[in-house]
Amino acid sequence: MNYFLTYTVYVLILSVLMGISTWKLFKKMGHSPLFAFIPFYNYFIILKETEHPKWWVILSYLPIVGPIMMSVFHVYLMRKFGKTLFQQQLLTVILPFIYMATVNYSKNVEIEDENANELFITDEEKSAKKKDTFIGSITFAVVFATIIHVFVTQPFGIPTGSMERTLLVGDFLFVNKWSYGYRMPMRPVAIPFLQGTIMDTGQKGNPKDDPKSYVDGIKLPYTRIFQFGKPQKNDVVVFNYPRDSVHTAIDRKDPYVKRCVATAGDTFEMRAGRLFVNGKPEMVLGDQEVQHRYIVNTGSQLDIPALYNTYGFLPVQEIQGEKGYIYAFQGLTDKTAKEIKQLPQVIDMKEDITPKDEAAVYYRDEAKTKIDTTQSIFPINQPWNQDWYGPLRIPKKGDIVAVNNETLPLYQWIISDYEHNKLEKKNGKILINGQETNRYTIQQDYYMMVGDNRDASLDARFFGFVPEENIVGKPMFTWMSLQGAFKDSSSTYQAPFKIRWDRMFKATNTGEANKTSYWWVAAIILLLFFGWEYFMKLFGKKKKEEEI
Repeated sequence: MNYFLTYTVYVLILSVLMGISTWKLFKKMGHSPLFAFIPFYNYFIILKETEHPKWWVILSYLPIVGPIMMSVFHVYLMRKFGKTLFQQQLLTVILPFIYMATVNYSKNVEIEDENANELFITDEEKSAKKKDTFIGSITFAVVFATIIHVFVTQPFGIPTGSMERTLLVGDFLFVNKWSYGYRMPMRPVAIPFLQGTIMDTGQKGNPKDDPKSYVDGIKLPYTRIFQFGKPQKNDVVVFNYPRDSVHTAIDRKDPYVKRCVATAGDTFEMRAGRLFVNGKPEMVLGDQEVQHRYIVNTGSQLDIPALYNTYGFLPVQEIQGEKGYIYAFQGLTDKTAKEIKQLPQVIDMKEDITPKDEAAVYYRDEAKTKIDTTQSIFPINQPWNQDWYGPLRIPKKGDIVAVNNETLPLYQWIISDYEHNKLEKKNGKILINGQETNRYTIQQDYYMMVGDNRDASLDARFFGFVPEENIVGKPMFTWMSLQGAFKDSSSTYQAPFKIRWDRMFKATNTGEANKTSYWWVAAIILLLFFGWEYFMKLFGKKKKEEEI
């Protein structure tokens, strides 16, 4: 069903519930009972009668924001009829249409003027009013932040080294959700600021048994508006991990950030750890450094902390052998590798490249009956690995592809999961939506997303094509950068904690080698913002003293 048609159905259902549970209250306020059933106008009347800004009504049915605002409006209505106790307001929020209906159909409910006895209220009641005002301020601060988070930009942290040295572990970014058109929220009832789950409550590290931060039963279909451009080669892109098995909602799947190395219609290939697109070597931008995994044998232990000071954080696994040490560096640039090779302790050093035609397929059990698709190279029926991969053509909307036993591992996720068809294999035949077929028409564009730190990146070589509907947007800038903020479980050594001031408030998608940091501009803006408020209060206080 169309997104906006589905949205309209939800609005109408909520409006009917609102009308059934409040029509008598509207009549008591001097309005037609029918007005309680009219979307938006019913909340407009509540705001008017309770003397709150009437423009707030536009927030009534916005995804994620709407449920918060509706709860606020319901509380305002109940307070109009004297339901001011904490437990009454709590019931209004938790069981809105049920509790409001009990008030609506009670015989003795009457409007109560909150300001009628202003001169006679006790200190306790004054304190309660102040608390309500404070809670109201907090609520609208949350609402404002939620609007920005849902409809404009979303904060995002870098927990792994897959994009070193373009994006570092501990970089915190703001993502522009309008870069490739705005993707409408698909789960409109959700807890603000939480992506998928609320907290780790079950088996440690297993999100499948954790409570979700959204209501999965209330859903809207995928729709993107104002799409004036699509991801281009070399864009750094934030997208939802397509193989997330915990969340069925696309916009609630784990967010990933990688570089778009190939777009729909391109051919992607890895040769001995080097990336090729359409048969040509990749274009390396100024802010991007090609890195590779190296194995280093030494006669004595290396001073890794000293190497950190020289080159920055170098994730490494250290193993003590009989005659020295073995180091597996995750990602070294050609320049860094050359300099480390010159260290006196180093006996030999070589790039770690998986042999050609050695398929990287892993299993979940010792009997090798269950393939671990998370760790295996995509697709599982090809003799490919992360260093020797392809050539693979990226599917494009409108492509007609052959569907048979050989190509099915390549397209099965597209057909069943991403484009929502029923895919079956019966008696050696392939059926799509119950019909036997040997071809399929691709319904959307797909992309190849790969990390700049190729040998330490869980990317499209493992999880396959990224559907257009999974695209979130472009990172705009790094607003905070903390070395040591996330522990690297794959490294023997950890980076010491420090604030990387030189990375703060730098743009992320310019492709330039030397980006300017504007953290001082942000500091001045914050100083002016809070300083202005302080001086205005001080000025107001002096003015009052002069008047006295």
